Amino acid sequence: MPASTHRKENVIPVHEAMAAVVDGSLGCAESKVSDFLKDRVCESSEGDVADEGGSGADFLQGEHSSSSLKSSKDVSELLEKFREETEALEEQVLTVCSSVPPKVSAALSAAGEARCSLDELLQREQFISNKLQQHLQGTKQWMGDLGQTCNQVDFIERSIKYLKCLHHIEELSAAVQQYLMINSVWDAIKGVESMAALDCGLSQSECPHLCDFLRKTLCFWHTIIKDRLTSDFEKVLIQLQWPIITPNQSVTPPANHQDLSSQLEGLVLQLLALQTSDDLISQRASASTQGPPTVSSSTLASPAPPLCLPIQIMLQPLAKRFRYHFYGNRQTNSIHKPEWYLTQVLKWLESSSTFMEEKIQPVFDQAGQTISAKVELCRGLVTLVQEKVGSDASRMLYDDGLFCHLVEEVLQFEKDLRSNHSYPATLPALLHILLEDAFLQKWLAVERKMAVEKMDAMLSAEGAWTSQYKDISDMDELKAPECAETFMTLLQVITERYRALPSPAAQLRFFGLQKELVDDFRIRLTQVMKEESRCPLGSRYCAILNAVNYISTILRDWGDNVFFLQLQQAVVSLGEQELLGSIEMMEVGRLASLEGSLFDGLLSLLDRLKGDMLGRLLHSLMRDTAEKAQPYCQERWLSIPAPQDQSAMSLSSSACPMMLCVRDRLLNLHQVLSVSLFQLAWQGLAEKLDNFIYQEVILANHFSDGGAAQLQFDMTRNLFPLFGHYCRRPENFFKHVKEACIILSLKLGSAILLRDLLKRSKLEAKDWEDAGDPSPESALNELGVFCLAPCDVLILLNLRASLPGI
Repeated sequence: MPASTHRKENVIPVHEAMAAVVDGSLGCAESKVSDFLKDRVCESSEGDVADEGGSGADFLQGEHSSSSLKSSKDVSELLEKFREETEALEEQVLTVCSSVPPKVSAALSAAGEARCSLDELLQREQFISNKLQQHLQGTKQWMGDLGQTCNQVDFIERSIKYLKCLHHIEELSAAVQQYLMINSVWDAIKGVESMAALDCGLSQSECPHLCDFLRKTLCFWHTIIKDRLTSDFEKVLIQLQWPIITPNQSVTPPANHQDLSSQLEGLVLQLLALQTSDDLISQRASASTQGPPTVSSSTLASPAPPLCLPIQIMLQPLAKRFRYHFYGNRQTNSIHKPEWYLTQVLKWLESSSTFMEEKIQPVFDQAGQTISAKVELCRGLVTLVQEKVGSDASRMLYDDGLFCHLVEEVLQFEKDLRSNHSYPATLPALLHILLEDAFLQKWLAVERKMAVEKMDAMLSAEGAWTSQYKDISDMDELKAPECAETFMTLLQVITERYRALPSPAAQLRFFGLQKELVDDFRIRLTQVMKEESRCPLGSRYCAILNAVNYISTILRDWGDNVFFLQLQQAVVSLGEQELLGSIEMMEVGRLASLEGSLFDGLLSLLDRLKGDMLGRLLHSLMRDTAEKAQPYCQERWLSIPAPQDQSAMSLSSSACPMMLCVRDRLLNLHQVLSVSLFQLAWQGLAEKLDNFIYQEVILANHFSDGGAAQLQFDMTRNLFPLFGHYCRRPENFFKHVKEACIILSLKLGSAILLRDLLKRSKLEAKDWEDAGDPSPESALNELGVFCLAPCDVLILLNLRASLPGI
């Protein structure tokens, strides 16, 4: 029989035995186990060996190598073991069977009780719901009747309140009428104020007819009181000779001056008390006629409060005169002469200031008003001018001359108004009108057009490249040509015009225009410079260089000006980089920290142009000098006798052309260049001349003692003093030549020792300080040589003919 079949048959009885144990049939389990063992014994005796897969026979055989049971004792022990295991399993099964059923039964009983309770609750809920529906059906009619009654009560309450409010309005109206009949104006004004307060309280009411009735009643009595007070106030003003038209108008006090002053005081106080209702009526009227307010992009200030009633009445005669003279077909109404009405308004302000300060302002102070009577009059007159300027400016958009003239007059008016009449900067005047988009764009276009025309004219003028102050040395340090000064004056005038604008964004647009003009002028200067570059030492070329230097100097000064620093902060805060060109984020950070300026981009371009022009000038200057220095370079330095063999030393004849050229060029540049440019020029020439003489004269020749002495004499007594007019120690700018002369003029013994020291330092690598000998550098420093390296000094020593061992 196969091993797999044995394995299946062996497993089945064991499972049956376990099932029997669970069922409680211990005897049956034992019999089945016994039968199983007997079968296994028989099978073992037949010699069938199970496979190595680990069947039940392996377990029974254990360690018996013969695969058979040798005695019944082993079988009884195995049976006893199975009996013990069976008893343990039985105990476990009995324990589980004894504990689980009571819990399950308890849970089932609890669930049954809960189900019964739930059914009972559902029955009670259905019963109560039926009773509630029956009750609601019975009370439905009562609820309808009660709701109707409540609505009637609410309607009656609202009607009573409506009637009370209407009655209150009628009482106030009757009281005002009675006060006016008995000439009690103050009480009438209080009644009108009560109406105004009631109107404000009913602003959210849904009773339009009541609100309309109240407003009409308020307007009716307010108009009556205002007309009466206005009439009385105008009479008093006429007796006090108002309006005062001219500053020198003679005002003679009337006989009843004290009485008129007291009347004026009382009327002004009453008009101020009527101000609240007047403002309310004005707001209602403007809201009904204009609709919702529209916000303009150019609005820069919040709307100012309306003028107080006394000032409104005092403005009426002035407004009549203004409209009479400057509107219609009058000759004074000329679009070409805006200064006529602007000057007239300023005269009225000046002539009326004394009356306002002495007569009206004390009454305002008595009433506890914080407003200025003079400023209020300015506001009223400025409003008249604003209407006139707005209408005229729209007609001038297509005429550059008229528009430019209007801008000039408006700027002058604004300046006089702010400075001479103390008009607050927080209140709008006329410049706000010019900040409208159409007017601002026209202004910018006119500025650009006129500036370009002036640049063309100034560059083509006859004296464009000559200085206006050439005969005055104290004022001609920069030696700026006339065209450059005129151009910077043009920029300054533009700055003064837009400086007063109340909008930083508008100011930045004008600044952007200025940057464009500066760059345009730089390009024009570059074009003229290229035409003159064939003669860099000419007067016109130097004048162009002075112009570039003058413009960059002025722009650097402007970069530290408070106004441009404020514009710089406005660029950062408003983010107006697009108005000024592309600015990197790092550049914006530098502007915010005030490390840079708004002119950095322009200054870099101007400095580049200045450096290029200065380089061309020095190149031409050095070319002429080198040409004159050729005989000096070819001098026979070995054949020059020693100084003691000469009666007196004098300048080498071959050096005279070079020295004269240098002297003449320096004198010419000193006359035509500005101080700062000339300093750069002569220092650059000294540096180039130092390198030239060192390379072409000294290193290219050998020198006798007389030749070295002659070279030193030519340099120290002739060349260096040419530059001594412009600095205290000119030899410091000829370091190579000066130190070479020192080396070439050393005494023979010192030269030999120095040469040996330098040779030994070159051949032997040792620490000179540890050996006790001076280092080559320290030895050279003791001689006054700091610029030349030891190797260069050794070369110079080898150029000496008198030094042995060459």
